[in-house]
Amino acid sequence: MNSKTEHIKEPLFHITKRDQMIWYKQWIIRTIAILAALVVSGIVIMVLTKYNPLKVYAEMFKGSFGSSRKTWILLQNLAMLLCISLAVTPAFKMKFWNLGAEGQVLVGGLASAACMFYFKDSLPNAVLILIMLVGSIAAGIIWGVIPALFKAKWNTNESLFTLMMNYIAIQLVSFFIMVWVPSGSSVMGVINQSSEAGWLPIVFDQKYFLNILIVALLTAAMFVYLKYSKQGYEISVVGESQNTARYIGIDVKKVIIRTMVISGGVCGLAGFLLVSGTNHTISKELAGGMGFTAIMVSWLAKFNPVLMVITSFLIVFLQRGAGEIATAFRLNESVADILTGIILFFIIGCEFFINYKINFKKHKEVK
Repeated sequence: MNSKTEHIKEPLFHITKRDQMIWYKQWIIRTIAILAALVVSGIVIMVLTKYNPLKVYAEMFKGSFGSSRKTWILLQNLAMLLCISLAVTPAFKMKFWNLGAEGQVLVGGLASAACMFYFKDSLPNAVLILIMLVGSIAAGIIWGVIPALFKAKWNTNESLFTLMMNYIAIQLVSFFIMVWVPSGSSVMGVINQSSEAGWLPIVFDQKYFLNILIVALLTAAMFVYLKYSKQGYEISVVGESQNTARYIGIDVKKVIIRTMVISGGVCGLAGFLLVSGTNHTISKELAGGMGFTAIMVSWLAKFNPVLMVITSFLIVFLQRGAGEIATAFRLNESVADILTGIILFFIIGCEFFINYKINFKKHKEVK
């Protein structure tokens, strides 16, 4: 009896989810991704500008560390992005998609600006700053709790709800600027420039020292809270499965509201720091898109506050470096944005290889 061989064709490869990869292998993959991004960016630089890529990278480094002032600005920007990233992390770890960090920062900043505007002559500076701090955190909490209440009670879509709250916050800021600026201008100048009422004090001759110190302490506190506290454990369980959380006795609605109190409050704190310690004014662009960038920072760091320091630094370094090369080489800013996009694409893309593996298949013979 003749045997007949049949060739069974299967896909060339298929993708499967990895088990948890050991931490140092994850960072080897990320390092390779960054190096590959620099190579590709170098090729793009030569094609588009004819400049030596090494000189361009040197200018990027110079843009962040070229002077003491540039270094402090880098640290300040890092601190603000990190602060907002810490704010959205508990919500995202709980799988509550808080896209409203921009608005929560704005209303927090607006509360600080209002205190500076109305109480500048009636309160000592220390008392004024304390009231600004409490008011900003309270405003951020209110803006975060509103969508949380609707989610907990009526299971509304938190992504759309928090996103729409951003636009309300923008219009509130625009309204108050028109009220406060007699000329009807849409731009508000520095508040209390002569008296510096409501301004955070300068420490060690550095304007941003207190901002950086506060965010550093907040980072440590958030790490301990998420990793070692009972409430941090509840956030993790709710994020994994709400049904499981209910089964073991966790009040899911309470956790959602409590977590958004924290998320909104920290955003309000960021608004306070931006108004009192950085800009000393309020505008619709106070957060500067950091509320959305923070989502990427938190996700790349796997919701780990310590790793968020690294991811925040990387993004701020790229942003400042891109601006520097656009100025130094008189390039269109789009070229700088292209380089930033390439590097971020590789960094984000490498997460695929950390979480998944590609299995190549061979043809099987069946007789």
